[in-house]
Amino acid sequence: MIRVNMKETYVRKIIEQKGNIKIFEYERDMSNTPGEAASAYFASKMNVRRRQVMFELDNDHSAVVQAGAMQWFAGNINVATNVKGVGDFARKLVSSKVTSESAIKPKYQGNGILVLEPTYKYLLIEDVAQWGGMVIDDGMFYACDGTVEIKTVARKNFSSAVLGGEGLFNSCLTGRGNAVLECKCPREELVEVILENDVLKVDGNFAVAWSSTLDFTVERSTKTLVGSAASGEGLVNVYRGTGKVLMAPL
Repeated sequence: MIRVNMKETYVRKIIEQKGNIKIFEYERDMSNTPGEAASAYFASKMNVRRRQVMFELDNDHSAVVQAGAMQWFAGNINVATNVKGVGDFARKLVSSKVTSESAIKPKYQGNGILVLEPTYKYLLIEDVAQWGGMVIDDGMFYACDGTVEIKTVARKNFSSAVLGGEGLFNSCLTGRGNAVLECKCPREELVEVILENDVLKVDGNFAVAWSSTLDFTVERSTKTLVGSAASGEGLVNVYRGTGKVLMAPL
C-alpha cells in the first residue's frame, strides 16, 4: 500500500478536477533565490505560474501522455508504448512530423499515482465525448484517459489546408474520457461557440479546438472578390454545421 500526500497548501491549489484527473497550480514559487524573487513575484501577478497534472490510476482508469511528460509515479503501475508494430510506428512517426506531437505516447496502467512535469502553459481538461470528435491545434495534446483514441486527420479540401493557417494535418481525439490540453491562454479568456446547423467565420487561425463534425473551409468574407478587398478582411476560416469551436481572443 502507498499513500501520497499531495494536497492543497498555501503554495499549491487545485484549480480544476474532472474524474480521476487533477490540475495543481503553484501560486507561489518558494524555491527561488533572492535574485530571482522579484521577477517571480511579478510573473505570478500576471498569472505566469507552474501547473501540474496528477492522475489517480486504478483498474478502470489508465493514462496516455506525451513522451517525456512524466515526472514521477508511485504504486503498481506498468508502462507500455502505443506502438503495435513496425508499420504502426512508421505511421505514428509521420503523424508526429505533421502535428508537432510525439510519435510514442506511453500508456500508464495499474494502481497508483501518476504526476506529470510542471508547465507554464495553461492546462485544460476536456470531456472528449461532448465534442463528438475533437480536433486540436498542433502541439496542444498533453495527456488523456486510456479510453481516448488519438488519430491524425487531414484537411477535407485544398482551400482549408493551404489557406486556413491551421496546418495540413491535426490530431483528433475520439471516444470517451477526458483529455488534458496545453493552451497558450487560460480558460477564462477562451470563447466557446456552439453551432447548431449554423456558420462561424473567423478572420485568422484563432480556433484552438473544434468538433470533427464541422466542415472547415476557407472562403471570401463577402460574395465577391471586390467586396472582400473593399472590406479589408479578405479570406476567413469558416466552420459550418453542428458542433463546438473553442477560440483564443488574441
